[in-house]
Amino acid sequence: MSDTKPVLDQVDADIDNALERLFSLLRIPSISTDPAYADDCIACADHLVADLNSIGFDASRRKTIGLPMVVAHGGPKPGTGAGPHILFYGHYDVQPPDPLEKWTSGPFEPVVKEGANGKQIVARGSSDDKGQLMTFIEAARAYMAVHGELPIPVTILLEGEEESGSKSVGPFFAENKDELNADVALVCDTGMWDADTPAISTRLRGLVHDEVFITGPSRDLHSGHYGGAAMNPIRVLAKVIASLHDENGRITVPGFYEGVKDLEPEIRAQWDGLGFDEKAFLGDVGLSIPSGEKGRSALELLWAQPTIEVNGINGGYTGVGSKTVIPSLASAKFTFRLVGEQDPAKLLEAFRAHVRALIPADCKVEFSADGGGSPALELPLDSPHLSAAREALKAEWDKDAVLIGMGGSIPIVGDFKRALGMDTLLVGFALEDDAIHSPNEKYNLKSFHKGIRSWVRIIDELAKG
Repeated sequence: MSDTKPVLDQVDADIDNALERLFSLLRIPSISTDPAYADDCIACADHLVADLNSIGFDASRRKTIGLPMVVAHGGPKPGTGAGPHILFYGHYDVQPPDPLEKWTSGPFEPVVKEGANGKQIVARGSSDDKGQLMTFIEAARAYMAVHGELPIPVTILLEGEEESGSKSVGPFFAENKDELNADVALVCDTGMWDADTPAISTRLRGLVHDEVFITGPSRDLHSGHYGGAAMNPIRVLAKVIASLHDENGRITVPGFYEGVKDLEPEIRAQWDGLGFDEKAFLGDVGLSIPSGEKGRSALELLWAQPTIEVNGINGGYTGVGSKTVIPSLASAKFTFRLVGEQDPAKLLEAFRAHVRALIPADCKVEFSADGGGSPALELPLDSPHLSAAREALKAEWDKDAVLIGMGGSIPIVGDFKRALGMDTLLVGFALEDDAIHSPNEKYNLKSFHKGIRSWVRIIDELAKG
């Protein structure tokens, strides 16, 4: 019998108590976006500090420039040869519950209901992120109840502003770098491939944003008096936007694909074997054909290819009815999703050079003063921490964990890399239908229970070194 089995037995025996502990956390309306709930956010942090201290962690509430962080330390001292030092991250703040009339029960009155995939915990924060972070805390609780101590050094960091911009993260990391430094960060703010298939997110796309302002005439002009003679900046902007992709959907900005790597054969084969239904995915939003580079699957376009998107256009008269005007100014907002080793600063300058080359002599172009962004992140496939997590998840779910990408960004993962020099292992148990940020947010009881068991196994595999 391994040391893990009695810990897993403890998890199973204590699951009803674990659920009630989660309910106690979910009842606290820790809404970080609304200053009226600042005291509730502090109460939530204090609740977690007390809980962590009760199971043997050295936990405390830490002051920041905004809402507090919770920091806790447990297990052997780092550097004593007891395996890798891990930093587990979660956030205790939640989104506002509005619109309240859409909830079938109180957003901060957690209940268990029957759902499509079994019993569901329904409450704001049940999936994002209180249920998720409690899977790790409950795993640590069970391990310490059975063995008296964790087998590896563990630091826990719980944030209170993830849903409102994480303004305190940068300063807090700068002031506490030595204390937070670890071998690998663990983030449980992601999901499963489906209700029975675990997933590890090994890649996050980066993000660059910019805004383009094109000025033509010195003032708005009457289109009858000047039309045909005066350059219209909307026409110039339309030309710029149309120039960004060729007929095959490939981005035309010179040097844009520098740093974009070919997809590893293992990953391509795994993604191809997932049975992802592109037509259903796009059909759900009234579309049918992937718009990116031809010849690539939708998953590859979402997870492993860069993008340029136009997020908004402004210029001329946009009110009701007609106004015969040639506007003085036209503008557009752009975002670029990055992959591989694309350099955000280099890419931004390449985009701006491409735009400048298309501006006629009678017009001028300016760009957003705060244009910039963050690079993509990837966990190397030969990472020992990734190998440990794959073994652990397969043992718990009796299926190989899918190594997926994420089309969006998780800013804290970039902060871990840039500020603390750490790679991040992203393992979560949420499902696509959890309705995070929406009314009737839920977290499957199976996700909660097997999520706890999964973290027990991951801790054990990491301890094997």
